[in-house]
Amino acid sequence: MERIHAQILKTRGGCIAVVGPTGSGKTKLAVSLAREFNGEVVSADSRQIYKSLDAGTAKPLLDEKGRIEEIPYHLVDFLDPKKPFDAGSFAAMAKPILAKIKNENRLPIIAGGTGLYVKALSQGLSPLPKADARIRAELLQISKEKGRAFLHQELEKIDPLAARRIPANNIQRVIRAIEVHRISGRPLSDFWKEENENTEEFITLRIEWPVEILKQKLKERCRRMWPQILKETAHLIPRFYSGEEPGFQSLGYPQAVRCLQGKMSSEAGLLEFIKETLTYAKRQRTWFRHQIKGPVFEIAGQESELMFSQAAKILRQEGIAR
Repeated sequence: MERIHAQILKTRGGCIAVVGPTGSGKTKLAVSLAREFNGEVVSADSRQIYKSLDAGTAKPLLDEKGRIEEIPYHLVDFLDPKKPFDAGSFAAMAKPILAKIKNENRLPIIAGGTGLYVKALSQGLSPLPKADARIRAELLQISKEKGRAFLHQELEKIDPLAARRIPANNIQRVIRAIEVHRISGRPLSDFWKEENENTEEFITLRIEWPVEILKQKLKERCRRMWPQILKETAHLIPRFYSGEEPGFQSLGYPQAVRCLQGKMSSEAGLLEFIKETLTYAKRQRTWFRHQIKGPVFEIAGQESELMFSQAAKILRQEGIAR
């Protein structure tokens, strides 16, 4: 196993980010790189943080020590689905973990498809107003009574840029954007323009699959996941949750909840799950192409071993390993 040079860790920031759309192979690549280069993986996935939601999140299966194949894997499966979580909260938890990994002369590897989580670490975020439980409850009630589309239209009136970036189905982010405006009198997109200077220097490995191949892979993946999502959701609702919690906004779960409520057939639920997954992957591809600063290297999406070979060669050329 190659060791990481301490001076390189210090001068280059010492962080690798493996990013790309859902289903592109980020976890396998990150774990392979961690094994090769004496590293640990820190997840940047806003869905894999939630406990109990396993079937639809492609959460890595960890042992009792929080490892996958002997590799430490951080920030998955730790939060109750009832609790909201944002990029600022992620950064606050991730930064001490990154520091500890680097202090132990190991390589931190960020792996995930949640762009704002990666951005919070690599570029910082402007401080946002603290959450207001009363406003959130009021907006959530409006979404229940009038629908998510109605609330998204309200966001479009006050912050067209945020409305273009935040889909109507992501009700937690829609509510947060309106909440920020009500508290501060300013659109959320204004805060995006005030982001801080880089807090970590990353070398980013962006996985890029040919569009049609990725679409086919995601369709097959959704079909494999769907029966287990239905089964898992039926176990959790209404015994433990209502289905309105933040964790249940993950891809596939809103459709599973509506199927259980008799509002949608299983076939229709699967088709909508596939459609939303493809839309989400498209947004991720666009986001990672245009929003990541610092060195970015494209990894051609293909078999895991070939992606690893590409990535390892890049890291050696960049002086990450000696």
